[in-house]
Amino acid sequence: MNKNKKVLILGGGFGGVDAASFLKKENYDVTLVSERDYFYIYPTSIWVPTHDASFEDVCVDLKELQAAHMFHLIVDSVTKIEAKEKRVTLASGKVLEDYDVLIIAIGAGKMKHMGLENTLSICGAPQMSLDIRDRLDALVEKGSGKIAFGFGGNPKDTTAVRGGPGFELLFNVHHMLKKKGIRDNFELTMFAPMVKPGARMGPQALSMMDKMFGKMDIGRRFGKKIKMFENDGVIFEDDSKLDADFTMFIPAGTGHQVVVDSDLPMNETGFITINDYCEVEGIEDVYAVGDSAALQGPDWTAKQGHVAEVMAKNTAFNIVAKDKGLIERKGYIEHLNIICVMDSGDGAGFVFRNNDKAFMLPMPVIGHWLKKGWGTYCRHSKLGNIPRIPGM
Repeated sequence: MNKNKKVLILGGGFGGVDAASFLKKENYDVTLVSERDYFYIYPTSIWVPTHDASFEDVCVDLKELQAAHMFHLIVDSVTKIEAKEKRVTLASGKVLEDYDVLIIAIGAGKMKHMGLENTLSICGAPQMSLDIRDRLDALVEKGSGKIAFGFGGNPKDTTAVRGGPGFELLFNVHHMLKKKGIRDNFELTMFAPMVKPGARMGPQALSMMDKMFGKMDIGRRFGKKIKMFENDGVIFEDDSKLDADFTMFIPAGTGHQVVVDSDLPMNETGFITINDYCEVEGIEDVYAVGDSAALQGPDWTAKQGHVAEVMAKNTAFNIVAKDKGLIERKGYIEHLNIICVMDSGDGAGFVFRNNDKAFMLPMPVIGHWLKKGWGTYCRHSKLGNIPRIPGM
């Protein structure tokens, strides 16, 4: 193996950071490009709006990660990918051509909705978590209000739907308002275009979620497509309206615009088509991991951070195996599952699903602290301060 082989990784999220750290352990010359100078721990950002975590708590400085793993770091946005020509252009105008292997982990774009500017998303730009916090603070100061929480669908690719963080933020806001003694002054409503949002978690989880909505007195508006958003609510396809002083909405994913404009092969949604080994179809030495990639799998398959990590680890293994002339390869499909500690502020539910089973296990009190502990583990394991737990 050529230990000076150069790998260019686009994206500083779960997939990109893990790919960089694993390949550096194999003595590759790795360059990571990220539009942000920090790694953002999206799963724990749900606590920023409710003041249960600071913005800094859910960020890891990429310079610290660079120092820990010794990869090269470029903080810049990718504006053009010419994979067949082995050329990547950045927003600064810099052109990257001196690489042998390319790994694309720049995430996904967002489905467009009319009036989307009237919403904020917990899965959007990190700054939005602070904006959501400010909107909630204003309503708490007012002492009453109507808050809508929702997520959208992508009928062309259901793997790109991300509703879990919406449920979690809703439950945490309920808990925050209850602690302040003002919950009865607020109307909380969950909305989604699916008849049974969250069904991919399995029937038991769906039933338990329904009971939680009832117990917390949370309204539900399910099964109606979203027509548009206004500054005071949501308009559905039948022109009915959900009034809201503030709307938190997570659009479904779609192809990243840079990918859509590239020469990469992609499905009709704009996700990069790959095989089980994360190799991009038809282009040698190009890989895609995480939300950028078109996932194959059962109809309940969902894009999650731990799936991106598995893809990154396997991609690193496959690159090394190829360079050593080995036949063995590792695929991601057999590792697909749904794992979520769905936090509620005062507890959580452990959700798991694979091809063999699906369940939701209630974890009062301890579940909340388990997720808090995972956030600490995520930070320090990425930095190499503590060992990685197998499978995590």
